Amino acid sequence: MSRTVLVTGATGFVGGHLVAALLADGHQVIAATRDATRARRRLGQQVQCVTRLADLASDSRIDACVQLAGARVLGPPWTRARRETLLRSRAEPAAQLLALMRRLDRPPAVLVVASAIGWYGRVDNAADAPCDESEPPRPGQFQSELCMAIERDARQAEALGVRVVCLRLGVVLGHDGGAYPPQALAARLGLGAVLGDGRHPAPWVHVDDVVALTRLALAREDMAGPVNVVAPHVPSQAEFVHAMAASYGRGVHLRMPAPALRLALGEMGDLLLAGRHVVPAVATLAGYGFAFPALAPALEDLAARTRRRR
Repeated sequence: MSRTVLVTGATGFVGGHLVAALLADGHQVIAATRDATRARRRLGQQVQCVTRLADLASDSRIDACVQLAGARVLGPPWTRARRETLLRSRAEPAAQLLALMRRLDRPPAVLVVASAIGWYGRVDNAADAPCDESEPPRPGQFQSELCMAIERDARQAEALGVRVVCLRLGVVLGHDGGAYPPQALAARLGLGAVLGDGRHPAPWVHVDDVVALTRLALAREDMAGPVNVVAPHVPSQAEFVHAMAASYGRGVHLRMPAPALRLALGEMGDLLLAGRHVVPAVATLAGYGFAFPALAPALEDLAARTRRRR
């Protein structure tokens, strides 16, 4: 059945892939964007682009919403101003989306929002313990508090009868955006590095699986709440960087000491130096079969796509 899906952050890395998949499925897409001309050029003329959700009429048909908007978490150190930017870049679109839902004659059936495995924070000496969706957050750690704010804002839509799904994303790998291109460049140049002792888990997911799980969350009426969007195979950071290098026929000869990273990046360094062994329990229970459950085939696929692009 064709549906109308409103997507915020539609011109971003994951958003572009999702919009293409929704169009291929025969759905209508409304993209909320700051630059409608750029969005149409990137997404195609068949996508309706709006720069203000307030401009949508109350009788607009919107069957589902996907909230992907937000500034990149990895980047400048988490100064007070940077933290405010990260929070505001997610809170403002969420508030605008909720205001739209409240004035629509018929609210959407479902809201799917991009959260992250940062919800689980850092727990010393528990890196190898599997962590499913029932694990609580870690107040006092910014990465966890950011995800708590995202999910708290999203759950306000439940009062309108909207089913809410919070996708807790691992590191998303795609040949055309996100974390993969700079890591692939470092691997090709022989500059891949083990971070700290390299033993901490490095949860990841292929962008194709992110899109597929988003489509599943939109379609499955029995799916609600948090969903870990990570591949079943969780390597250590050392295993990850060695596999990345091997996908380009290279080795890994560098190591970045943990104190140097923490000195340079502050608390944000924990994203690179500490991880949780996050497992996709809800997706597995729902019967989802990952296109890329293991790292090596995923990296081979991405390396091949990168070579075709050059």
